[in-house]
Amino acid sequence: MIKVIYPGTFDPITRGHEDVVRRAAGLFGEVVVAVAESRSVTLFTLDERVAMANEIFADFTNVRVEGFSGLLMNYVRTQNARVVLRGLRAVSDFEYEFQMAGMNRSLHPDVETLFLTPAEHYTFISASIVREIARFGGDVSKFVSPLVAIKLTEKKLT
Repeated sequence: MIKVIYPGTFDPITRGHEDVVRRAAGLFGEVVVAVAESRSVTLFTLDERVAMANEIFADFTNVRVEGFSGLLMNYVRTQNARVVLRGLRAVSDFEYEFQMAGMNRSLHPDVETLFLTPAEHYTFISASIVREIARFGGDVSKFVSPLVAIKLTEKKLT
């Protein structure tokens, strides 16, 4: 059984993230959605982001959600995983992700980084854009789950 780690801040988790996890769940024996404690200020706390992801993926028997802090590759080691999954929305994501994959390979040569792209109708969605739309009172219901839309409204961003 191959375990894959899908790391990110998921602030908030979007339909694009969900799509990548759903597709990964069909490819791998176990998917760990690794919610990173961010160095920068996040809209949602780590516990809130983990709770939302847990609720969104509750129906998946092979998806687990955990929060983590520190170096990703150290976390990957604690999970005894050999694969890191990264989502790519656009060509602009590739340069950064390619650089990170090379650095991670340098740190731990036995860990592979794989890339998945979300379905085409999710490629333009980013958590930062969703936060911005919500901040100005826009409708984010097409970009996030109903749970996340409610949580964004509760944050009273406007």
